[in-house]
Amino acid sequence: MNLTIKPLTPELKADYFDFFENRAFTDDSPYRCYCQMYQLSKGQEQTEYDKVDASDLGRVSRNIAEQQIDSGILRGYLAFVDGVSIGWCNANDKANFPIEPCVGESFHAPAEKREIAVVCFEIAPEYRGKGVATALLQQVVADAKADGYVAVEGFPVVRDERYEWDCAGPIRLYEKLGFVEVARHGDRLVMRKTLKGVTE
Repeated sequence: MNLTIKPLTPELKADYFDFFENRAFTDDSPYRCYCQMYQLSKGQEQTEYDKVDASDLGRVSRNIAEQQIDSGILRGYLAFVDGVSIGWCNANDKANFPIEPCVGESFHAPAEKREIAVVCFEIAPEYRGKGVATALLQQVVADAKADGYVAVEGFPVVRDERYEWDCAGPIRLYEKLGFVEVARHGDRLVMRKTLKGVTE
């Protein structure tokens, strides 16, 4: 498999939307999104969605995601096979997440903390189980270390059995890359990898 990982930039918007609109949810996934919600505050959600007709939600969500990509608020990595986008990881400076998020979980920390939060994976169904999420997370860690971040955190959910649409990523994904549990909130863990060689 000729796998390539690239950080999301405005120049890759077409690949981003191509993935989400044509490959991300082709297996009856319960999710339909552009991964834009994690970066929305409660106030922004009310402004953007409260008066939107249900039939128009997709267009509004796409527009929000496009604005977030252009502004650098939505960050992460796309996985490509032979030039086609087949996977995504939302990995972002914690300072880019809202203090009062609309999704119910806060990933925010001040910029001076120098921490990355990994909040979502989406892999095209035919590429699952082939190491794509691992490659994405490895790239997150490598770039975070190179950019002087202190740590990377992920937030997997404890499950009794495998869940096909586990967008936070399974616990074992983080464990095999050296993340350790540092907190637990109900069934959600905080898995942290401290980056060696980075001055705290």
